[in-house]
Amino acid sequence: MSYLVISPLSQLAVTAKKHQVHNMVTLINIETNVIRPKTIPKSRHLCLYFNDINKKYKGLIAPAQEHIVALIQFAKSWNRISPLLVHCLMGISRSTAAAFIIACALNPAANEKQLAIRLREQAPSATPNLRLVSLADRLLTRKGQMNDAIRRIGRGCDTYEGSPFVFDFS
Repeated sequence: MSYLVISPLSQLAVTAKKHQVHNMVTLINIETNVIRPKTIPKSRHLCLYFNDINKKYKGLIAPAQEHIVALIQFAKSWNRISPLLVHCLMGISRSTAAAFIIACALNPAANEKQLAIRLREQAPSATPNLRLVSLADRLLTRKGQMNDAIRRIGRGCDTYEGSPFVFDFS
């Protein structure tokens, strides 16, 4: 199974149960409480704490290279027996950026534009965090191709919260 399930926090428990996930990535503000579903062992839950911002602001935690390194290492350790659940607060920015990054990291020969288009098709509201994508683009030596792909799909449609969706990147 080479697919990801992306969800907002409010749909986390239902989505985890529906897709029988055993691996999860949480991208959230440090002050937000997340209850890990019982099907996910603590050892298979990566929590990355930072704010959903594109540049540094006093008093907030900006996405950083160490977050991208941890995300990619965790994704590479995923056994793909069950889907990997990726979630953030609203399921629009951090989680969709992480899904795109994971897809690029696990498929080094994949076309970034095609992956971004597939992401948009699956999630009309997806507006991947550009700072996360930019950091990953440099780390994965994609030479700006990840950045360009996300800029081309543009901002997603307006919504309060994203809907859970499956991102098959194989």
